[in-house]
Amino acid sequence: MWLFLAVLSAILLGLYDVAKKQALRKNGVLAVLLVATAFSTLFVSPFLRIGPLTDHLQLLLKAVMVTASWVSGLAALKLLPLTTVSTFKGSRPVFVVLFSVLLFGERLNWMQWLGVAVVLGALFLLGHTSRKDASAEVRRSGFIFLGISILTGVASALYDKHIMSSLEPLFVQSWTNLFITLLLALSILVKRSFRSFGQRPQDDNKDCHSERSEESLSCHSERSEESSSEESSIEESSPFRWDWTLLLVAVLITGADMLYFFALNEPDAMLSIISTVRRTSIIVTFICGAVLFKEGNIKEKSLNLLLMAAGLALLLFGSA
Repeated sequence: MWLFLAVLSAILLGLYDVAKKQALRKNGVLAVLLVATAFSTLFVSPFLRIGPLTDHLQLLLKAVMVTASWVSGLAALKLLPLTTVSTFKGSRPVFVVLFSVLLFGERLNWMQWLGVAVVLGALFLLGHTSRKDASAEVRRSGFIFLGISILTGVASALYDKHIMSSLEPLFVQSWTNLFITLLLALSILVKRSFRSFGQRPQDDNKDCHSERSEESLSCHSERSEESSSEESSIEESSPFRWDWTLLLVAVLITGADMLYFFALNEPDAMLSIISTVRRTSIIVTFICGAVLFKEGNIKEKSLNLLLMAAGLALLLFGSA
């Protein structure tokens, strides 16, 4: 039963990644996360109940890890193609397996180790293919955010194995969503406060244009470069614009998380297999990225995706 729930969660997770990419076309990262998570919290609010302080502190820690993973992941999604991000995130089960060996003393058989090697090889090839997707500076920033997202996501998955042994799935999901919503709201307030404090007077532009012609052109060029870099920043300063895709994002992530928590709560469930199965969502996101967003280097990435899928299959069968 838990494996079937994991497969359904993977399908919803793939559609969720596609909806996120679309939502980011109109709004910044933090705005998309805040609105979608707030709706998700509203959906599961009937299951909010008061529990022991230690339980709430555990869920607050989980919320911090999830928030860090989401923010950095969406920042990477704005800088890199969906096909690149989704395929790299497909490596997360590999790291879950490795850390399970180090932290929980789990042992891998030969097929699991072979799967790890195949996936890491696919990642190396994909990194070479993805050099054509963006400029060096944007690509570097995107991969830094993507690395942070993967590491915090792995930490959150390992932490899930710990807390789900004593907590109910809907209790975990409802309170975690609420804490994430509060953390995102606080992040936006802090960011806007720093932006307001650091704003320069408009007279600076006038002073710049009142100088010599060469200095004026230089000043205009500098501001154009700053404007261009700001378009690729984590959060844009443009006003929030409502998009029905945000509601779709909330519905998809609520369903995907609910199925995941119920699967993990099963007595015989294995985290390594569940994490691996959920990463098959890359098939959905890869196809949609190629068809809907017309992303480049599809042929080369398809070969890398097949190689990674083979590695994930080895992990799946080796863990069965």
